Amino acid sequence: MASLNQHRVYIPSSARANQYVLVEFKPTDEFFAQFTNVSCAYKRLARELFALCDEYELHNVHLIANDKLPVVRYHDEAYSLETAKQILFFYNPQYHEAHNVFADGEVRCKKIRLLFLATGEDIRAHAASFHHNVQRVINSLQEKLLSGQPPLKIRDHQHLTYDLFAKAKGHKESYGYKLRSLYPRYQSRQCHLPNEHSEMTYAGFSIPVTRAIKTQFQHMLNEENYTQFYQYIFDAFKRACEKRGLTLGAFIANGTRPIVRNSNIDNAQSNSELQKLTFDCSTEQVQLQQYWDANQLVDALHFVIAAADKDKHDIGYGKFMNQVQSAINEVTDELAFNPTRQDLRVRFYQHINYQY
Repeated sequence: MASLNQHRVYIPSSARANQYVLVEFKPTDEFFAQFTNVSCAYKRLARELFALCDEYELHNVHLIANDKLPVVRYHDEAYSLETAKQILFFYNPQYHEAHNVFADGEVRCKKIRLLFLATGEDIRAHAASFHHNVQRVINSLQEKLLSGQPPLKIRDHQHLTYDLFAKAKGHKESYGYKLRSLYPRYQSRQCHLPNEHSEMTYAGFSIPVTRAIKTQFQHMLNEENYTQFYQYIFDAFKRACEKRGLTLGAFIANGTRPIVRNSNIDNAQSNSELQKLTFDCSTEQVQLQQYWDANQLVDALHFVIAAADKDKHDIGYGKFMNQVQSAINEVTDELAFNPTRQDLRVRFYQHINYQY
């Protein structure tokens, strides 16, 4: 029983589940040749896409043809916000529905992205069914408009978000998760994925640089160079990870937000908004990365801890997340952080991608 318990992580019952599937392809000359102009191509694709989505009960779907990367976040109000590099989608899966197109008129994009956001209740329980319906939409699109296109890339993203210190605020209820891998979960629910696929599992959390923390580290922040402060934080993070055998991680304090990829299928490239992180999950080599701007005191410190292949168990990632939570507690113990007043949002991510 003790062995089973270490593979189960207890997460507050107030945790929010989220899921979205991103389908990407690079449109060829042959694709655009089917239509009068670029704008007509986007309109026709959108019309076919949204008609199929109505048929398969996919109620929150977006066609993105302006080469911006979608980022999905929970919010009680539904809205989207565009930056130079991203489109941020805020929505509540229980209530919000939308079919939208994001395109720059006659500008031919390098990549077309179809974003499917899960809706309804019990998102995690219905994840396989949602993914299967997306596959059915793509099958129909490939028959009608995308027959000559190279294979599409499908990325399934699932998040579980919760306040690590919810119990300190009086929220006593929790639920035990084993956090099984996506591939066996989907296979057992008759949602078939190719044998050739890539999975990525990781946790992310952020610590705001509050007035209390600035006061605590005032002796390190008096000068305009913040290297000493960031080095202290990274060293604390590194110690916490190494003590628990967590070999893949990153600390980001340069004004960007992290985006995580597997190094075997993607290369790390940063831009003005995103810090791309890549990890080789197959190696036992320690990969603890650091990215900071010594001339900038950021509003929040971002951390990522990724699961290596050695952290993957048939029963799930519960043990990995117990170690992650323990590491976070050790880091916050060194900071002026009040768990009864401040939230510390932990996001547990599971990604799977394949060509289709």
